Amino acid sequence: MASIFTQIINGDLPGHFVWRDDSVVAFMTIAPIKPGHCLVVPVAEIDHWDDVPAETSAHLMDVASKVAKAQKQVYRPRRVGVMVAGIEVPHTHYHLVPINEIADLDFALQQQAEPEALAEEAAKIRQALADLGFENGME
Repeated sequence: MASIFTQIINGDLPGHFVWRDDSVVAFMTIAPIKPGHCLVVPVAEIDHWDDVPAETSAHLMDVASKVAKAQKQVYRPRRVGVMVAGIEVPHTHYHLVPINEIADLDFALQQQAEPEALAEEAAKIRQALADLGFENGME
C-alpha cells in the first residue's frame, strides 16, 4: 500500500504544497510543531533517508534550503531546524521547523492544524519563494 505521503503527492489525500517538481515536493504537515512547519519529501517512496540516491538527496537538500529561506522571510525565526526522524511514516522526509531555541524542536509540541490555517501558511511560503526568485513548480 502506498504511504500517506505518496497518497498526498498523488492527490488521493489533501495536501498544502509549497513546492512541487518531478522528484521532490514540500508541503505543510498536519501536526506542526510551530507555524510554518513543512515536510520535504522525495516523490519516489524510499523508506530510509540513507537509501535515497545521491542525486535525489542533493536535490532534497537544495529544495529544503530554498524553503528554509522562505520560512526565514515569513516567520523571522533565529534558525530553521531540519530533522530526519523517519519513524512515523515509511517514506523519507525532512522536517523544516522555524525555531528560536533548541527546545522548539520537540515533537511533543505538535498540534493538529486546521486545513484553513495550513492553506494560509502554505500561501505565505509560496509567496516568499516567488519573492526570492525560486521556481517552485506551483504556478
